[in-house]
Amino acid sequence: METAIPGRWYDGVTKTQWLVLAIASAGWIFDAFEGQLFNLTRADLLSELLHVRPEDPAVKQWGDTFLGIFLAGGTVGGWLFSSLADKWGRKPVMMLTILFYSVFSGLTALSHELWQVGGLRFLVAMGVGGEWAVAAALVSEVFPAKARAQACGIFHASSVLGLWSAALVAMAVASNWRWAYVVGLLPALLVLWVRVGIKEPESWTAAHETKPESMGSYRELLGQSQWRKSALLGMLMAMVGMATFWGVTVAGQDLCKDVLMKSGMAGKEAAAKAKFAYGIVQSAGGGLGLICFGPLSAWLGRRKAFAVMHAAALVVVPITCFWATSYTAMLFMLPVFGFFTLGIHAGYAVYFPELFPNHLRATGAGFCFNTGRLLAAPMLFMSGTLKATLGIQSGVALLAGFFALGLILVVFLSETKNRPLPD
Repeated sequence: METAIPGRWYDGVTKTQWLVLAIASAGWIFDAFEGQLFNLTRADLLSELLHVRPEDPAVKQWGDTFLGIFLAGGTVGGWLFSSLADKWGRKPVMMLTILFYSVFSGLTALSHELWQVGGLRFLVAMGVGGEWAVAAALVSEVFPAKARAQACGIFHASSVLGLWSAALVAMAVASNWRWAYVVGLLPALLVLWVRVGIKEPESWTAAHETKPESMGSYRELLGQSQWRKSALLGMLMAMVGMATFWGVTVAGQDLCKDVLMKSGMAGKEAAAKAKFAYGIVQSAGGGLGLICFGPLSAWLGRRKAFAVMHAAALVVVPITCFWATSYTAMLFMLPVFGFFTLGIHAGYAVYFPELFPNHLRATGAGFCFNTGRLLAAPMLFMSGTLKATLGIQSGVALLAGFFALGLILVVFLSETKNRPLPD
């Protein structure tokens, strides 16, 4: 067991380690940007391709369907690229995943059919799912033990900059959604920085020399009971996070729009105000929650930090749904809503890489995070129907019950605080 080292967590962190964190975070920022872009432009995109008004129920149904496709693509990409990151190294696979999500996002601007959008969203998601696992493993391996939780929390929290960027781009292009995806090509330039600034961690190099045949092996990950238990529990934790993210967290925009339209505001104006409330205000609270998870887990331990965030989300979501009945109340509650419902996701970047040995770290972390996506995908198809049947407030509040499942799973997790990374 590692002994906690006194002093500030960042004392002794080198310039090289900060550079790795900056590059990994940049990849995750653009990763989040590409994923969020669809959430903010889907009403205009789908109404144009379906030849209906943005308020038409078909827009919401197809939107949830494409989100399900996105989760499935993230799972496939996560499985593939995380294993390749253990086999080939962090650097080349990070470059490949960034090219995947940026190029295929850019091609979405040329779409004229629903099947084209669906196929491209699947391919974008493959890059998104793969990049996270590579970057999370890289940060956990490069940073010293006393700074690992905070650095991994900062890495995952950087996604908020991607959410804000997507919101600003969506507001700038208004209904001209194709230009938003043209902007989505720009992250491809990040590949040049990765090529120059990233060096393979010593732990990966040593594992590659001693266990080349076991690198990225799913047979070993799921065949050995020690790693299988961690992989399956991590997968279920991520499933809770993904189901609540796509069913609850992103619904902040729809909740706000519903409140505004009930007050008599026109649909287009309500949509613009809801984009701001969700993309900027709620995301600010979510970013703070992500940043706070690292220090919270370093203080309380990983299990207790997960428990606190899940329990608080279980309380905050119904309050937001039923108490915030004005735009002012929404602007007050959405940051709190985002803090707890989104903040738990930083825990995956902190916790999952700590569960697996050097030769399986990206594979294990990617399996947990992205298989959780696949298990959560059916919730998207169900959530649209649920919200349409019960109403947006009751539907979202009911979906928040998944946070209770997260609390149950926490009981079975192993604690990794102050433990060295497995060899």
